[in-house]
Amino acid sequence: MNQRFVEAFYWVATLKSMTRAAEKLFMTQSAISSRVSALEEELGIVLIDRRDRQQFALTNAGMRFLSYAERLMALHRQMRDELGTEEDGVHLLRVGAIESVLHTWLIPMLQHLRSAHPNLQLELTVEITPVLAEAVKRGSLDLVFAAQSVSAPDIRTRPLPTMEMVFVGAKPLKRRAPYTLAEIVASEMMTFQRGSQPHLALLEQLRGEGLEPPRLHTVSSIPAMVHLIESGFGIATLPAIAAQTLVRRHEIAILPCETALAPLPVQASYRYDPGSSALTSVIQDALKFIDAFGAKPTARKKSR
Repeated sequence: MNQRFVEAFYWVATLKSMTRAAEKLFMTQSAISSRVSALEEELGIVLIDRRDRQQFALTNAGMRFLSYAERLMALHRQMRDELGTEEDGVHLLRVGAIESVLHTWLIPMLQHLRSAHPNLQLELTVEITPVLAEAVKRGSLDLVFAAQSVSAPDIRTRPLPTMEMVFVGAKPLKRRAPYTLAEIVASEMMTFQRGSQPHLALLEQLRGEGLEPPRLHTVSSIPAMVHLIESGFGIATLPAIAAQTLVRRHEIAILPCETALAPLPVQASYRYDPGSSALTSVIQDALKFIDAFGAKPTARKKSR
């Protein structure tokens, strides 16, 4: 049985689309369709129900064969591993991340992966959580770092260290005595885009205290937010680790506050590939690096 035909069927069935499988395997849709048809001919059964063009469905035989396909791919991978035969060529890892992750540990993580895996080729997408969740479900991203977990039968999700959030304002606002939350909220405020976890968490916290800023602006880009802070546009909420780096390069300051902001949760979600030890190894290496990075004390704690 041709392993490539089995792989094509597995991804069509898992992603529920010929088009998505073609994107995953960097092939044309017609090539994927030909491989699946060849597999059906070899097995003498129909695996995909093609009667309804609007909704993807496997036949009963296709649903049964899917479990065999996954086991065949895993066995093929195990055979390569035990015999010491490495997967050929460049290994592509398609990573997606929210803006907060980009400005904290993402770049060090990518530098580590590039050093540890010389054959690795990276594709990076920076987007909001709902877009990243849909992309990993569709199979167009292999690994995403977002503010919420991705719920799907074939997606694995695990929590990462949370990010401390802080208030950041123009440098003249810096003072030794902590601000009260009411003093902070008396200014115009900025946070991440509407509907994001930091935006919703800030709204919930302020409402719980009976407070409301004159205006709450939402900005999707941290660099844009920094320029607005410098210009006196308002006080923003940012991840502490990002703010500690930015204050050294810009006319901004972390503003101490008596009330702590809710930390930003971060979840890693990725699709298991039963046929690739290399991809699995890279993803696990990335998660180990993030765990180690998150265990380090922050620059602010070091300075105490």
